[in-house]
Amino acid sequence: MVRIRHVALAAALLPASAMAGEPKLPAPVTAQDYRPVNLDEAKLGQLLFYDPVISGNRNIACDTCHNPRLATSDGVSLDIGEGGIGLGPDRHPGKTDIPQQRIARNAPALFNLGAKSFTIMFDDGRIEEDHTRPSGLRTPMEDAMVKGFASVLSAQAMFPVLAQDEMAGNDSENDIAKLVRKGQITGPGGAWEAIAARVSAIPAYREMFAKVYPSIAQGKQIAFTDISNAIAAFVSYEWRSDDSPFDKYLRHQGTLPAEAMAGMKLFYGRGECSTCHSGPFQTDNKFHAMGEPQLGPGKTPRFELNQRDIGRFRVSNNPADLYAFRTPSLRNVTETGPWGHAGAHVDLKEFIRYHADPVAGAKTYKPQAIFPKGYVAEKPDWEIWNDPAERKAILAQVKAKPVKLSDADVNAIYAFLQTLKDPVALDGRLGVPASVPSRLPVDTPVKY
Repeated sequence: MVRIRHVALAAALLPASAMAGEPKLPAPVTAQDYRPVNLDEAKLGQLLFYDPVISGNRNIACDTCHNPRLATSDGVSLDIGEGGIGLGPDRHPGKTDIPQQRIARNAPALFNLGAKSFTIMFDDGRIEEDHTRPSGLRTPMEDAMVKGFASVLSAQAMFPVLAQDEMAGNDSENDIAKLVRKGQITGPGGAWEAIAARVSAIPAYREMFAKVYPSIAQGKQIAFTDISNAIAAFVSYEWRSDDSPFDKYLRHQGTLPAEAMAGMKLFYGRGECSTCHSGPFQTDNKFHAMGEPQLGPGKTPRFELNQRDIGRFRVSNNPADLYAFRTPSLRNVTETGPWGHAGAHVDLKEFIRYHADPVAGAKTYKPQAIFPKGYVAEKPDWEIWNDPAERKAILAQVKAKPVKLSDADVNAIYAFLQTLKDPVALDGRLGVPASVPSRLPVDTPVKY
């Protein structure tokens, strides 16, 4: 009798798949999968996330491209940052400050970025934990990277505020952009210090920082790393996503609809989706070339005239990484479209079908995108994809073997992906503040 009880207890602790003869499923997510969060730090980060004061022209906040009512993305394929007005598909150019080009990549969702397993950031992985370096991080700044970032999530916050098309603006417009143009980022008189000075000049922020960080209470000046650490704490807390129907299923706290169960078996079995979308957050955090259509300005220096995005190769210089991009997490994926590194898919079912066999999918793919209103790009958005040689080069890097999926298979996988939707994370925990200490306007959340 005792042995039977022990067997029953052991079975209750196993992933659901071990009991039902299903494909091997990930273990349930637990609190141990996440970095701890100081709630007061997260509340400070909430204000900074929605405060335009950290942008060059004081007109863009983090939420402009990561809107909570657009599943922490922006609802468009490629957005316009500096020079735009409004949010999501309704964003449009201003009358005088016209955007120079679209942002090069689709805005990623922010779910679960506080999890310990997320040690690489951005589609090309240009920021990564590296404990062999003094800063603990590998970034494009190399050895000039300063210490003080509490996590790789905190470090990634430095990039949008320095990017001309995202938050910095043009060097003729503000002090931050001028410093960025001169290459003065770190150290006394650099762009980060200038941003920190803006925040420090606001009494309410000085008071809150002193309450959260003892060193600041003892007289240390607010640094940019303190700002980014607080924002990271907010993102970690606000959009932790581990309460979906699939999470409950793995914890033996619920069941899934029949079609979703069929999709789960495909996802973790014959469909081979979990080859890359593995682990508790459906990502291996590695880089794979999947033949994604390229559109927009490309991820290239301004002096280059082409519109390519060569993905991980831009960081690694390894030819095997050409056109490879980091596997995205699939939490709340049904809500985060358009999909792909450049948002080349506006229908998730079509994306599933294309992803199963990119070479075949490319033959029937028709250019599609959702763009902000009223902006006409100087360069044709589809110039690369419409060039047979460029398209051939992108598809030649696909290494994954093709998987045949019927319409019923695609519908089933889509039904499973719907079970990754977490209403708690989508609603957020702290929400959008009514105002911020700078007294600058707060973006009004939108829903489409």
